[in-house]
Amino acid sequence: MKKLFLTLGFIMALSLSGHSQVPSQQNSVPVCLQVKPVEPDLTKGPIRRSPAMAPSLSLEDHTLFFNTSCDGCVLQLVNEDGDVEYDIIIPEDTETLSLPLYLEGEYELQIIRGNYCFYGYIVTMFADENTKQPIGD
Repeated sequence: MKKLFLTLGFIMALSLSGHSQVPSQQNSVPVCLQVKPVEPDLTKGPIRRSPAMAPSLSLEDHTLFFNTSCDGCVLQLVNEDGDVEYDIIIPEDTETLSLPLYLEGEYELQIIRGNYCFYGYIVTMFADENTKQPIGD
């Protein structure tokens, strides 16, 4: 009977740990985000709340890993010319998001939540399908 309870306890502990539920992020690079107002005029006046907490995410190849919820936020990738090349509303309960493979280069990643824009910079590149190494290396 003791063995049964110990075994069940061990199984429950493993299933509750995030290791079996979260996709692999071993080679992902954290995306450092800063914050700016979308419409600065709306932020004038007294501050009535604490500052907005930046989302936590990382990038591996063309996959974004969300460590915090960004449900319903707008995600945009802005190229070096200032043009929005990719735009999506982040679906509910999203843990990972695959970016289109045609995206190559440096982008400003923007996550827009209300009047706050969290932004950071990412670099994506084409990879050789056979070796999974960036082309040109």
